[in-house]
Amino acid sequence: MRRESAIALAACAIAVCACAVSRKAHSLSENAVAARLQLRGDEDPLLPTLEEVRRHSRDTIKVTGLNGEEMFLMNAVQDEDGEMVAHDVIDAAVVTARFRNVAERHGKVDLEFQVIVPEAMQDSKWQLRFFPDMYVLGDSIRLEPVVITGREYRRAQLKGYQQYERFLASIVSDTTRFINLWQLELFLERNIPEVYAFCNDSSEVSDEQFASVYGVTEQQAVEHYTNQIAKRWNNRKKTLTGRMYRKYVKVPIVTEGIRLDTVLRDVNGDFIYNYVQTIATRPKLRKVDIVLSGEVWESDRKVYLMSRSEPLTFYISSLSSFVDGRERYLTRIIERRAQANTACYVDFASGSAEVDISLSNNRDEIGRICGNLAQLIEDTVYDLDSIVVTASASPEGSQATNRTLAQRRSEGVCRYFGDYIRHYRDSLDRETGFSIGEDGEVVHGVHRPDIKFIARNGGENWTMLDALVRSDSILTDTQKDEYGELRNTVSDPDRLEARLQKEPYYRHLREMVYPRLRTVRFDFHLHRKGMVKDTVHTTELDTTYMLGVQAIRDRDYERAVSYLRTYADYNTAVAYCALDYNASALSILETLEPTAEVLYMRAVVYTRLGQVQEAVQCYVNSCELNPAYVHRGNLDPEIAALIKTYGLNRQDEQDDYFN
Repeated sequence: MRRESAIALAACAIAVCACAVSRKAHSLSENAVAARLQLRGDEDPLLPTLEEVRRHSRDTIKVTGLNGEEMFLMNAVQDEDGEMVAHDVIDAAVVTARFRNVAERHGKVDLEFQVIVPEAMQDSKWQLRFFPDMYVLGDSIRLEPVVITGREYRRAQLKGYQQYERFLASIVSDTTRFINLWQLELFLERNIPEVYAFCNDSSEVSDEQFASVYGVTEQQAVEHYTNQIAKRWNNRKKTLTGRMYRKYVKVPIVTEGIRLDTVLRDVNGDFIYNYVQTIATRPKLRKVDIVLSGEVWESDRKVYLMSRSEPLTFYISSLSSFVDGRERYLTRIIERRAQANTACYVDFASGSAEVDISLSNNRDEIGRICGNLAQLIEDTVYDLDSIVVTASASPEGSQATNRTLAQRRSEGVCRYFGDYIRHYRDSLDRETGFSIGEDGEVVHGVHRPDIKFIARNGGENWTMLDALVRSDSILTDTQKDEYGELRNTVSDPDRLEARLQKEPYYRHLREMVYPRLRTVRFDFHLHRKGMVKDTVHTTELDTTYMLGVQAIRDRDYERAVSYLRTYADYNTAVAYCALDYNASALSILETLEPTAEVLYMRAVVYTRLGQVQEAVQCYVNSCELNPAYVHRGNLDPEIAALIKTYGLNRQDEQDDYFN
């Protein structure tokens, strides 16, 4: 009877406890209890706080207006009558505002808020799940949830895992445990001793040998002495692992994708979690809303759905709005005349000046030059005036003969490519049905002047031979030195060639190096179509600079600095300031004309650097030049800190000072 009484009492206690939890959940619903969002009481750690501003400041600051009038500003607060009185310390107050201005840094913004969970929502048998939702430019993004777990709830979770582990441990992995080996061996020993002898024989026994002795296979014998019921139940367990996991582990412990999962041991007041979400800024992003929803779970059952909280709004202050988007132009000098050149290696038969396309590598080389000429003929910007062809020779033979041969070869190349150009122009005229005159007008049946070819003699190409010898991979260093000594001591080209013929490396020079000296250089002389003056000064958009401006608008400040660094102007300073490169930004801003924008930017940088006197002076002067900055100052946390500290921009003062 005692045991039955104890069980009954325990059941009653459980029922009473369950009723108490149910009543508590019902109370949450009746009273609409909910967690809430609120702003953190401290300032953005990346920005100067009021206390930091005061540490670098004096009680009174003298500011000079643009008209020379002086004004004294005090570190002050407003008293009950609305008067400003000097004050050293402002006591911290509970933050009740639903919005905050946050500053962008390095293209990112930190959204800091608190999740406040009232004591009434906390219970050791509950798990609280809170879901912050972020609204950005019309899109809803669910942030990582915050999970608060009661001690009893977590204990039940762990108990489920333990039960599941015990179930897994009951599954037998070694199937030989289901075989009654003792009975099997006893049967063999008594009835078939020759088979039983295999037990002590280390030699391998095949299934066929076993069957030949007893009439059955080894597998059949093993199956006969296997506990089939236990084996089937074990296999059944293997198929039930998923179902048993769901049975025992009703609510798994999740570790991925959760911002916080903490276990509360004691309920002793409101629970506060400081949540920080960093987001990348983007064009047109001005504000972000955060809304909180939540659920209360008891075991695997949802017992309460929390209503959605009022939104917290973060207004994003971005220095990208200060960008100067005016187009910037470059002055470029356009020359009427232009020149291009190229070289090719044309091989000639010994003593010949005729171009033979089938000789050596001539087909490829001549084809390349023809391609260049075709591009120049069809160019829409330039007209081809003349081509200077200079042929050079290798040093074998006399210098006089080589000079004459080089001149003849140059003239032969001119004839060859002159014929090519005429043929190419004729084919263009046949395809298009018209010709284009010198003035660019479309005309019919007009003979265009031939492109002038000028043949020049390059003589023996000793300069190129020197370079080829220095870079030759076959010649030894000693041979290169010997060649250099000959070049320095023998000035007559014919005598030098005769001396080289006696050297052991001359054959290599003649067969491998000399053919590369027979070059033909083409110098193309062109003029810009329709242009009469030799030079024209024009302006064009500075595309590099405008890419930097666009990068600021896109809030990609690293890229903006890469484009704008060399300009060192106002927009460069804006990019530096957005990246928190304050010293670099200030070094530029202090050299610029003190416009309202420049003064405001200087005020921001001075505040960051702790130069409060200069910051207040620049801000007041910027507001005097452009009263719109009176209201803008509340959006930038650095300037807002100055406004709060010194009571700037009071309406009565604005009326007297800026009007």
